[in-house]
Amino acid sequence: MISNQILQNTLEGLKEISRTELCVIDTEGKMLAFTDSNFDISGPDIQAFADSQADSQLIKGYQYFKVCDDHQLEYVLVVHGEDEDTYMIGKLAAFQLQNLMIAYRERLDKDSFIKNLLLDNLLLVDICNRAKKLHIETEMRRVVLILETDQNAMESVRSLFGGKSRDFITAVDEKSVIIVKELGEDEGYPEMDKLAKTILDSLGLDKNPGTHIAYGTIVRELKEISRSYKEARMALDVGKIFFVDKEVIAYSSLGIGRLIYQLPIPLCKMFIKEIFENKSPDDFDEETLMTINKFFENSLNVSETSRQLYIHRNTLVYRLDKLQKSTGLDLRIFEDAITFKIALMVVRYMRYMETLEY
Repeated sequence: MISNQILQNTLEGLKEISRTELCVIDTEGKMLAFTDSNFDISGPDIQAFADSQADSQLIKGYQYFKVCDDHQLEYVLVVHGEDEDTYMIGKLAAFQLQNLMIAYRERLDKDSFIKNLLLDNLLLVDICNRAKKLHIETEMRRVVLILETDQNAMESVRSLFGGKSRDFITAVDEKSVIIVKELGEDEGYPEMDKLAKTILDSLGLDKNPGTHIAYGTIVRELKEISRSYKEARMALDVGKIFFVDKEVIAYSSLGIGRLIYQLPIPLCKMFIKEIFENKSPDDFDEETLMTINKFFENSLNVSETSRQLYIHRNTLVYRLDKLQKSTGLDLRIFEDAITFKIALMVVRYMRYMETLEY
């Protein structure tokens, strides 16, 4: 069914062109949209026309027209006037509404198909058969992007991509908008980064802290879209854990964060206990954690780290020695630094998973 707002906008457009008052009523006699609230029509007249075999009828100064979808009566269009010009306007308006319903039905059919495809709810034979009926290419380079925002951005994204686009805009939950983007042979991941940033900029979401956009890998077949969607979903979650300052997250750039995200929590706890025994990186004070993070940022360079922290080199050495005594790990040694860095990421992952449990 078409929304009442769409019906209203359509009638107002038709009135502006034809200078004729129109009204759309459902099969139960309820007025859904109108250009004049003073339509003098009765329920029995509507019911009698709906039950008749006629496609159109003149009743008490109003022209009635049936609007059907696949031979099923959906609406009754009422036009004020008795002359032939009014009849012609009514026929054209009924034709417009009928085509509008067909277009909406096709979009809903495609939307349902894409949702089931993303969620892996279709067999391979069903994918091929339904894609053929809906005129969707099965072999085409595509990628899935997920826009997560605290604002209602669905219609804005649809208008951004345009109605004639062969891309699909849909959603499987209330928080995110899913874009299945069709790509040319010369388009790759750099273009995806640009597109993601363009979407954020165009919608005014680039400075919104509750907004993130992620995308999966590029696939060549329709049946692989669900994989790209799962990758984009993972990228979104991993980004919230390890790349909180990034608005655009690509699955292909998750690095070690992708591996840690797939670890079971009991294994993570065992690893942290082996490294820190009864301690945890959460027990370190803010100064120690800032020193550690800055040391990693500067690729274990003592001189550059001390300069950026505005402390003497010996002070930094003292802090690193103190950390070594408490953990048994010397961050100046590459292997120990790697272990410590992974441990910090594991703790961050565990903390994030704990928040999801509540």
